[in-house]
Amino acid sequence: MYWNGHDMNGWGWFAMSIGTILLWAALITVAVLLFRTLSRTPEPTHPVSAERLLAERFARGEIDEEEYRRRMSVMRADGVGLPKS
Repeated sequence: MYWNGHDMNGWGWFAMSIGTILLWAALITVAVLLFRTLSRTPEPTHPVSAERLLAERFARGEIDEEEYRRRMSVMRADGVGLPKS
């Protein structure tokens, strides 16, 4: 511990400084990753019905009203997207 006469040379200070910076960087990284993991909202486990998915696409403007009504009529005629009883 006291090999250098109670004094550190320049390389000792440099190594200690880099070590301290790396320690704090590792602690901050672990804290951020832990926070992200714990604050993540769980994914829905229930499947989304086809009608709801189509309605969401229509609400976002991905499809127009004509295409929405056409696809909805096809799904209702085939019985697709209806909730199972």
